Amino acid sequence: MEISRCGWCIGDPLYETYHDEEWGVPLYEDDKLFEFLILETFQAGLSWITILRKRENFRKAFDNFDYKKIAHYNQSKIDELLQDAGLIRNKLKVKATVTNAQAFIKIQEEFGTFSSYIWQFVDGKPIKNKLIDYKKAPANTALSDTISKDLKKRGFKFVGTTVVYAHMQATGMVNDHEVSCFRYNEV
Repeated sequence: MEISRCGWCIGDPLYETYHDEEWGVPLYEDDKLFEFLILETFQAGLSWITILRKRENFRKAFDNFDYKKIAHYNQSKIDELLQDAGLIRNKLKVKATVTNAQAFIKIQEEFGTFSSYIWQFVDGKPIKNKLIDYKKAPANTALSDTISKDLKKRGFKFVGTTVVYAHMQATGMVNDHEVSCFRYNEV
């Protein structure tokens, strides 16, 4: 028997696995929240499947998304990353990763965890939308506008409202599974 999935992931096994196991599952662990934040910033202007296909390369290159290490990357390490063909070699995005790691740590110092900070925007629980067709999912919302502005004020780069909304979807802050999808009531 065929299971019903969100239309955006059908047809690519990597996409389907990501959808079935990760997308929209509420994440509260800082290390995973940081990983998704970085992946979303690299995704800006590209397709998500491109990022998924390079995810393991990103993990290796960025010390398994260890934000404490990344915060101390120097120019030599940045230059090394810009030569890595397994990554998206965008100088501004690579530099933003270092800046964002530093800003991430500052938020932890202020709020105890990044999770406490980011989840406060949704009162600690996912917003459950009722999408019939994934094509009608918003690219951003007033809430993602607010979070984006706050992150930028705190020194983050490449965190426009669309990137923030995609992060909210990926980390389960908002449930944008189609109502007919088997995951809709599971997350």
